[in-house]
Amino acid sequence: MSGPLSDLRVIDASTVLAGPLIGQIMADFGADVVKIEHPKKGDSLRNHGPHRDGHGLWFKMVGRNKRCVGLDLSHPDGAEVFLDLVGGADVVIENFRPGTLERWGLGWEVLSERRPGLVLCRVTGFGQAGPYARRPAFGTLIEAMSGFAHMTGPADGPPTLPPFGLADSVAGITGVAAVMMALHHRRATGEGQVVDLAILEPLAMALGPHILEWDQTGRIAARAGNRSANNAPRNTYRTADGRWVAVSSSADSVAVRTMELVGRGDLACEPWFSSGAGRAAHADEIDEAVASWIGDRPLVEVVEAFAEAEVALAPVYDAAQYVNDPQVEARGAVAAVEDPDLGTIRMQNLLFGLSATPGAVRHTGRALGADTDEVLAEAGVSADRVDDLRAAGVVA
Repeated sequence: MSGPLSDLRVIDASTVLAGPLIGQIMADFGADVVKIEHPKKGDSLRNHGPHRDGHGLWFKMVGRNKRCVGLDLSHPDGAEVFLDLVGGADVVIENFRPGTLERWGLGWEVLSERRPGLVLCRVTGFGQAGPYARRPAFGTLIEAMSGFAHMTGPADGPPTLPPFGLADSVAGITGVAAVMMALHHRRATGEGQVVDLAILEPLAMALGPHILEWDQTGRIAARAGNRSANNAPRNTYRTADGRWVAVSSSADSVAVRTMELVGRGDLACEPWFSSGAGRAAHADEIDEAVASWIGDRPLVEVVEAFAEAEVALAPVYDAAQYVNDPQVEARGAVAAVEDPDLGTIRMQNLLFGLSATPGAVRHTGRALGADTDEVLAEAGVSADRVDDLRAAGVVA
């Protein structure tokens, strides 16, 4: 393995998305990530989402670069083996309900005694404390409670939920930062600690100053479709050949150039046009001008004209269009990876590039228990012991 985290071993004992995404990103950049799953059930992400030929595609991505071990932590023998693994680990990621690890004899005090300096990342919907701590939570609930759904959708329509794991993904990316901060502290002091990551809080942070706005003005951010309360034009518009484009004009100069391009430079001379809020108040008039100009032209002409005028516009892509975009191709933003079940498959590449210590997608998510024997041998568990545990259903 190569990458900036190649000196770290991470035990990913979490399921579905937020926790496993932390492990995926760390594995992408070289960490030795050991994926722990129930020996019979596995991570439910294996059966979640789209499939091909009986293979879950989501796990092929989120399980990539990890070594997979089937181990029942709720069984006393499984808990004992887990402690052997923890003895050689730097990070443990888990997303059980608060108190579950403690019930299995694997609480923070036990883990940190076995491995001084350990970082334990605990991912839950609502955190380790508070009246909701023990409630089950999925991303959908978080997207509702955070304010995201309230702010999303048409002004005259219902609150809108995303069709993908938004809250979990934001929390997963946030969790990597939290774990790396804890490791930075350990490097300076030798001290490990617990990361308490509630999925609710990172998404609320991503929504911007809506809480501050309510606190200071009493206003509650409302649904506005694709428009913005802060500027205009900001919307999606349909081209003559039936494609959609998105236009944004957060900068005043960009808004002026937009109106000049669509033949309505006169609007830019209006007193209200000089502020984003003023333009937003006149969004109907601005949108009519932009939509009319774009609607008379095919996508290629629209994209070229906006680029030449240095105005911010992008086509609305589906997955196939994204993969085939020349900028995406030039950046290598989509990785082609060999998979033993499906052949060459394509998925999102690394989150970012590093010039000196780049990461890599080395392999796709592996079969349940594919690396059990290897990983347990490294932890000092004998082959005979593994055979006994397998016969008892404790490992897979």
